[in-house]
Amino acid sequence: MRNRHNKKRNTAFVYEALLREATVATMRGDHRRRAAVIRIMKRHFGADSILRRDLECHQSLYCEQGLDRETSERIIREAKIANRLIDPNGIFVAQSALIADVNKEIEPSVFSNFVPNYRNLASIAQMFSTKVSPKKHVMLEQEILEKMTTQPPTDTIDASVDDIVVRKFVEKFNEKYNEELLSEQKALLSYYIASFADNALELKVFLNEEVARLKGVLQESLTTEEMKSNPEMVRRTKEVISCLNEFAKAPVEEKTLLTVLRTQSLAREVQANGDNS
Repeated sequence: MRNRHNKKRNTAFVYEALLREATVATMRGDHRRRAAVIRIMKRHFGADSILRRDLECHQSLYCEQGLDRETSERIIREAKIANRLIDPNGIFVAQSALIADVNKEIEPSVFSNFVPNYRNLASIAQMFSTKVSPKKHVMLEQEILEKMTTQPPTDTIDASVDDIVVRKFVEKFNEKYNEELLSEQKALLSYYIASFADNALELKVFLNEEVARLKGVLQESLTTEEMKSNPEMVRRTKEVISCLNEFAKAPVEEKTLLTVLRTQSLAREVQANGDNS
């Protein structure tokens, strides 16, 4: 008889479902719901929590692709060892508390959220389980190994970003600015969505690097003859650079994100003009 997989007891699935719930709430401007989701994620997936340890075991197997076989096998082996060191009863109790909070503070529909890599998450959870047969365990491990050694598509947005969410944000951005997202804008969007659960640490690192790059492009543009001959453009460019300098002191909000996205478009346009001159 086939084992029925319980999504609510899959730590990685619930984490990804909450991440998408926060993203959709942000895109809809539902700040209250977004705050509730983030509050729950911080409460249950904090750095020292048992669910964070369980999640990290799962993520080590589904967040990486295109690895060589030997490295993948070593990661699987280490993840299995790390997962066995976590008290299963402790995980169960923590999951029960998480499920109760989601039902009470958000709503049960969160568990019905579409998670693109759900099948892979289910396979990983079953591989960690002690309730599957040896044959099933080997087959699951082989399936996960194949996923880890498969090269990811090069023309898609980061897997952490749900296609539906991306389309919503693209539509919103296009409606306001009548532009298509550039590759660097897609990268920024990926980090922004992932930031809901990690206190925006990776987003801040990426933003610092990207803002420095944008400032460099804009400052270099001020030295061009075309720019020097247009005082109004010089003034506006300096205003943008000043605005970028302020981002280091301010929290990352959607308004900040949209400004950086717009600046990325401006920088690309400046570079294109420079190449054509």
